[in-house]
Amino acid sequence: MEYGLDPSIGKAIMQAAQEVAEGKLNDHFPLVIWQTGSGTQSNMNANEPCGGRDVTSCLSTCSSFQVIANRAAEILGHKRGEKFVHPNDHVNRSQSSNDTFPTVMHIAAGVEINSRFIPKLKQLHTSLHSKSLEFKDIIKIGRTHTQDATPLTLGQEFSGYSTQVKYGIDRVMCTLPRMYQYLAQGGTAVGTGLNTKKGFDVKIAATVAEETNLPFITSENKFEALAAHDAFVETSGALNTISASLMKIGNDIRLLGSGPSCGLGELTLPENEPGSSIMPGKVNPTQCEALTMVCAQVMGNHVAITVGGSNGHFELNVYKPLIASGLLCSLRLLGDASASFEKNCIRGIQANQERISKLLHEASLKTLIRMSLMLVTSLNPKIGYDNAAAVAKKAHKEGTTLKHAALNLGVLTSEEFEKLVVPEKMIGPSD
Repeated sequence: MEYGLDPSIGKAIMQAAQEVAEGKLNDHFPLVIWQTGSGTQSNMNANEPCGGRDVTSCLSTCSSFQVIANRAAEILGHKRGEKFVHPNDHVNRSQSSNDTFPTVMHIAAGVEINSRFIPKLKQLHTSLHSKSLEFKDIIKIGRTHTQDATPLTLGQEFSGYSTQVKYGIDRVMCTLPRMYQYLAQGGTAVGTGLNTKKGFDVKIAATVAEETNLPFITSENKFEALAAHDAFVETSGALNTISASLMKIGNDIRLLGSGPSCGLGELTLPENEPGSSIMPGKVNPTQCEALTMVCAQVMGNHVAITVGGSNGHFELNVYKPLIASGLLCSLRLLGDASASFEKNCIRGIQANQERISKLLHEASLKTLIRMSLMLVTSLNPKIGYDNAAAVAKKAHKEGTTLKHAALNLGVLTSEEFEKLVVPEKMIGPSD
């Protein structure tokens, strides 16, 4: 209205737009993402609804379903289709689909990241960190290449998981400046700002920032803002990395919980539901499976977003609906999956210390860990790699203990072995 729009029409447009935002006019939005790559059909859909015309013909004219204009006209006492409030001259004044659609893309992504995604990832990080503290005194055998390795605590293992999630949150947060700083509004058709007034773009960005309470500003280069969506590819890349992290975490946890009799069984996972329709009493790691499937989908979305981001032809990227849908889908999927995984899996995980002991064939945890051949690593500084390897191979071949093999080979005394092979001293650097 500041730039010449009739105040009564402007207020009616604002009221109609608010009704759209509240979902009251959802039935007037039948379009899907598979449309023109600039999002023009969705933009025009928002501006004026059709008057009962065939959807296909509406799409072909790009002037169908222009909701806001017709609803604003109704508010002012006029009928739909009269164009008392014109979709182009009034609702789309000083705008183009080419700058409006990418602006909305940035707003939607910024709001979703802050309001839903980050809080859910932070809760998952908190729960994993809590488990790392809960399990800090449980010493177990580590595994590298899926083979027995040197000891660590179960808490240390979970600290790795919690740190992965923390770094993932940091990565997404690092992308937000580009999401905030690249608002395209005011660039109109090709980035020149044709048919706008000076300062229009700055004031729109300031209003968006005020309404969302997020630091949005107008892009300093509208040509980039219309033709490229590198900020979305970057953010999707961060989500792809988080997916890789969560895939690893989900797989580790379901493998550590495998069994109950013939698997690793070091973790006891919550029993949320029956696991099999044919095998009574079977419980499956469903939350891990759901999480890893989501990760696979997000990885696929990243490929699509990358392809979409690379298709900025001259002054306009023409894969906007695909990019926006893919990123918002990934944010919602990862956020919801993380929340479910935290609530229905991580919170209820228990360490099966008895099973850890049984895996190493002894009743005493301290004694059983000494049975692990990889504890021979602690002998390296004293007797050298070759002698330590000979001890491990002899113990494995003869089915005996490391101590027995070392004594038989004459490389250590009993007292020396007992002093060197102390699992509790192997979970961190020596003094």
